[in-house]
Amino acid sequence: MANFSNMVRCVFLLTTLFVPIILGSFIEKPGPRYPPTKGEVWPKPQNQVKIGIRMAFEMEQFQFKIVGNNSPLIDEAIERYSFILSLQSGRKHQRKPSNRRMKNERRTRLADDDLVMKVLNINMTGQDEAWPSLQMDESYWLNIDDVTGNLISASPWGILRGLETFSQAIYRGSPLSKDLFINQTLIYDFPRFPHRGLLLDTSRHYTSVTKIIKMLDGMAYNKLNVFHWHIVDDQSFPYVSAKFPTMSQLGSFTPDLIYTPADVQRIIQYARRRGIRVMPEYDTPGHTRSWGVAYPSLLTQCYTDDKPNGDYGPMNPANQDLYPFMKDLLTEIVDVFPDKYVHLGGDEVEFDCWKSNPEINAYMAAMNITTFTGLEEVYIQKIVDMVRDLGAYSLVWQEVFLNGVKLPPGTVVHAWTGNQQILMYNITSKGFPALLSTCWYLDHLSNGGDWQKFYNCDPHNFPGNEEQKKLVMGGEACMWGEVIDDNNVLQRIFPRVSATAEKLWSAAEVNDMEEARFRLEEHYCRMNKRGIPAQPPSGPGFCV
Repeated sequence: MANFSNMVRCVFLLTTLFVPIILGSFIEKPGPRYPPTKGEVWPKPQNQVKIGIRMAFEMEQFQFKIVGNNSPLIDEAIERYSFILSLQSGRKHQRKPSNRRMKNERRTRLADDDLVMKVLNINMTGQDEAWPSLQMDESYWLNIDDVTGNLISASPWGILRGLETFSQAIYRGSPLSKDLFINQTLIYDFPRFPHRGLLLDTSRHYTSVTKIIKMLDGMAYNKLNVFHWHIVDDQSFPYVSAKFPTMSQLGSFTPDLIYTPADVQRIIQYARRRGIRVMPEYDTPGHTRSWGVAYPSLLTQCYTDDKPNGDYGPMNPANQDLYPFMKDLLTEIVDVFPDKYVHLGGDEVEFDCWKSNPEINAYMAAMNITTFTGLEEVYIQKIVDMVRDLGAYSLVWQEVFLNGVKLPPGTVVHAWTGNQQILMYNITSKGFPALLSTCWYLDHLSNGGDWQKFYNCDPHNFPGNEEQKKLVMGGEACMWGEVIDDNNVLQRIFPRVSATAEKLWSAAEVNDMEEARFRLEEHYCRMNKRGIPAQPPSGPGFCV
């Protein structure tokens, strides 16, 4: 009995001492769960030295000053960021006070901050460039160590990235204050990977040009540099082709849900001015049902019991009229989209329809093709050769590589499903450039804080040598369109894609999830202030 009493006392003491400690981590406190940082940069710079001296920032006293070579891209960027900074203090729509009142307010505000930032010198040391590319130089120096700061880069693209960093370094002193500050800091920054993309599917649901424009703004705020436009698919063909206009007339959801040539050029130019490439995808031979509304002969008729059953499958490689059609369309695509890369798709090709079609089987027998992967190889090889002859490079989804298609050197293989480590090792061991998307599917929702799973993914997480790692161009977050439209597309993308952006820009050693939480709180609020309806990333809190 005494032993039992002693045991009860021990249990009581242990419960009294340790249960509050265990439960303490679950007890919420007043205020934000993760208070946002002040003036921290997203994505995290490669190299940053914080001096620790705070300076006041007032747009009325500040100017951007070009001291090196200039570019229309830089002039437009200065205008954009001047507008962003003018809105940040919340003073834009207030009545201007008297000069005496302004002086008194400024004297009070600067009592503890005698330094007021006056100028940011912008020095582009290299020549202007018209179009962003895979090889563009995005590196920059940003030195804010005095009332006159310096932004230096060899290219306009580096200047654009540096201006974004500078704008993020400016912050409000407190939630209720309209006073802005900037901390003295030295930054040398550059991207870890040259290809940092966001895929948007505009076929399953149409996304308006207005929303795409807003999405491009959000990409620039995260230093993403490739808009992968999955523009057509089975469900609709919204791209208005100059050579084949009936494709969109008959294959789009409605005649209004289309992208005219003017729409496409607006998106391309808007992206260019933000250092973003627009890479189109026209997925074939599968995912092409909408193509067949206008041109049914392009597709394979499916058979049941040796009779056509009314269904259509992938494109028909036995139809020799298909290849001149594809050459004409690809010629137009390469002409319309200035980027040197075209995504040709090649994923999820269903072989059952090919298997049922007597024309396909006769063609395979005549060409001594013994497998349907071999038939796919014949088709893909011809399409890849067309793109090469047009002076562009091809990207293909992983199935093309896994099915053994003989690809020209330099063809980029895009990994999207399966074991990341095995896939990336196999692709790069064969000498092909690789893109990663397996772990960055934005349409796969877990909960409001699922950005963390994206943050834990690294494109170099596979067993390969240094030469293989160098073949990894970067990666893309994918926003497929089955469950998004204009009403929720931006909220689904931001700030979840910010996690991908940091993994593709920042150093490999940037892995501190807890530190990132607080920076992401500031960044999501920052995007909201700039008109991007980003959802809360990590729990209770507020934005001014």
